[in-house]
Amino acid sequence: MKTVFLDYNSTTPLAPSVKEEMMPFLGNFFGNPSSLHQLGRKARAYLDEYRHRMAAVWQCKPSEVVFTSGATESINLAIFGTARLLKAKGRHLITSSVEHHAVLRSFEYLVNKEGFDVSYLPVDSDGRINPPDLENALRDDTIFVSLMAANNEIGTIQPVSELGNICRRHGVIFHTDAVQWFGKEPFNGINQFNADLVSCCSHKILGPLGCGALFIKSPLFPDPIHFGGSHENERRGGTENLASIAGFVSAMEQFVLNPAFCRASLEPLSLRLIELSHSSDIIKLVSPLEMRLSNTCSFSIPSSDSLTLLASLDLEGICASAGAACSSGSLSPSHVLLAMGRSLDEANSLIRFSLGPSSSDDDIDYVLSVLPYIVKRILSS
Repeated sequence: MKTVFLDYNSTTPLAPSVKEEMMPFLGNFFGNPSSLHQLGRKARAYLDEYRHRMAAVWQCKPSEVVFTSGATESINLAIFGTARLLKAKGRHLITSSVEHHAVLRSFEYLVNKEGFDVSYLPVDSDGRINPPDLENALRDDTIFVSLMAANNEIGTIQPVSELGNICRRHGVIFHTDAVQWFGKEPFNGINQFNADLVSCCSHKILGPLGCGALFIKSPLFPDPIHFGGSHENERRGGTENLASIAGFVSAMEQFVLNPAFCRASLEPLSLRLIELSHSSDIIKLVSPLEMRLSNTCSFSIPSSDSLTLLASLDLEGICASAGAACSSGSLSPSHVLLAMGRSLDEANSLIRFSLGPSSSDDDIDYVLSVLPYIVKRILSS
């Protein structure tokens, strides 16, 4: 059976060139970078080299690069570390209603367990934040703002640089979850986000799973959330995953400066998918037409549900996503669609197609031939 992978916003295949960069650290160079003997010193030298290479891509200081286990840890470190560091100055935090759950659940914890207060910015019908809403939400006791660069569920690109500039003018620390930005949108240096903290991860850009990074603008020093050794300049306890770091940096060098998710190639394919909503009264487009990640196209099919749709697509060999967190075999309604003012019926029936470097016209042809049949079958059963 034909397999069509259209879930690149969830993960990406490991690029052969990235795997090649990793291989020495899965064999001969197995030392712990914190060990003082010759194998440890050699590993430390490589770790330092990869930190400098990452800093060269980001155009920042090597000391501003913190390697982590992935996006969730990078986001958690930014949020918990900064909130706890600055709590004596105030306890008011700001985020939006369409953030990834790694952000939303971190803020919920800070409210419920540590006495912080959070304001959630609304979004418009395209899922986009209005910068004046951020300016109006700032208070004298606001210490931290976290707003994503691009939405993982529907692909909305946020005015992240403008949002960061507002925070900078008011002296408020700004973090952005840029996980979906890297490799998809233009990148000319980490400072383009106007952020004090930027989270990213490896497996969204053809790198290995289990590795991420957090940019921390000097001299900010968030409280650690992992304790043990004095790794990552005392900002993140735990032995560094050198093999994955090697792959991550290689992927960053190859697929971010020249985005692997080429808009010129992917936009025509996603527009072909979007045409589904123009020819159907049932399939509703929920991704914005403009200021959208070129690889991301999301729909809702009211009177159906995401789990049934995904299972039906999977039976036809099509790998897609609901965009929402999956837990114990069930899917929650999309909080992103609810925040956009969409109905519960629509939020329960979100499906996301996210294209990648190997996506082709043949893949889209197949989806266009299969999806209407699947929808008709589900709604008639």
